[in-house]
Amino acid sequence: MNKKLLLALSLVLAILMIVGCSSNLPKDNDNNDNKGNDQVDNKDDDKDDDNKSGSLKTGLAIITSPKSSKDAGEADGLAQIDSTVVAVTVDENGKIVECIIDAVQTKINFSKEGKVLTDLATVVKSKNELGTDYGMIKNSGIGKEWNEQAAAFAQYVVGKTVEEVKGIAVNEKGAPSDTDLAASVTMGIGGYVDAIERAVANAKNIGANAGDKLGLGIATSISKSADAQEGKEGQGQAYSYYTALTTGADGKITSCIIDATQGTVKFDTTGKITTDLAAEVKTKNELGDAYGMRGNSKIGKEWNEQAQAFADYVVGKTPSEVKGIALTDGKAADADLAASVSVTIADMIEIIEKAVK
Repeated sequence: MNKKLLLALSLVLAILMIVGCSSNLPKDNDNNDNKGNDQVDNKDDDKDDDNKSGSLKTGLAIITSPKSSKDAGEADGLAQIDSTVVAVTVDENGKIVECIIDAVQTKINFSKEGKVLTDLATVVKSKNELGTDYGMIKNSGIGKEWNEQAAAFAQYVVGKTVEEVKGIAVNEKGAPSDTDLAASVTMGIGGYVDAIERAVANAKNIGANAGDKLGLGIATSISKSADAQEGKEGQGQAYSYYTALTTGADGKITSCIIDATQGTVKFDTTGKITTDLAAEVKTKNELGDAYGMRGNSKIGKEWNEQAQAFADYVVGKTPSEVKGIALTDGKAADADLAASVSVTIADMIEIIEKAVK
């Protein structure tokens, strides 16, 4: 009997020992937790991969106004078209990675008889291209030219979100009130803030990667300006092409946006301006179908569609390869390219070349 009792007790102790040991083995819930930890680690790895590929958005904005234009009278009339231009790259958190600010101030004089007085072959440079020739430095309290101040402000907004840029404090003149910023930027910044906001809003993932270099190119012609005639208005027109693009370490274009504006001020044979100077001047991309090229296009495509097709075409190419694209009368000679782009591309090639300098 004692042997049976002893055997029973031994069995109980053995069972208790097995249960106790089994409690140290992974449970189903532990397995789930481990899977969860594996998923977190995998997500972190994915984030690292994203950072390596560095997908960025590329954006371009152009804000154009003819409001400074004036009728002819005792003094010659003036068709003045001012465009503020901003190119940006933006990360996944909405922070500006790189920013370029430029502007074009096109001035076309006309007489009180409605005759254009400015040479139509005039080369119109952007303010960045003008550099010290723009002439702001002589009136600058900090001894800095427009392009220097624009570059300083562009650098200042890097790393900021649009809301942070919009929150930059200004004085009664619209210039920065922050002492550190005011040491390098004393001009009004409201227009540049508006353009930055629009550029970020326009930004899209079209191929730019972390480490890519941002470029901005602008080319402007006044050749389509014309005298007023009896029964026909004259015009001073600034026809500008713009590109924002990025290039990789190998020099190849990784993203590209192309746009254009036709800032036009009309006047009659008495030199009186007939254009509403407060009217919004939209870019061709903003106009879309309203630009009205589709009906006259041999390939049935609107201007913005063709501009995008050419922008897509140059991605993956070096600037020298773009410059080497065969042309016939300024248009694509290659049949495949001409099937999607029948507009003149010589100006587009020119601005791409400028953007990578």
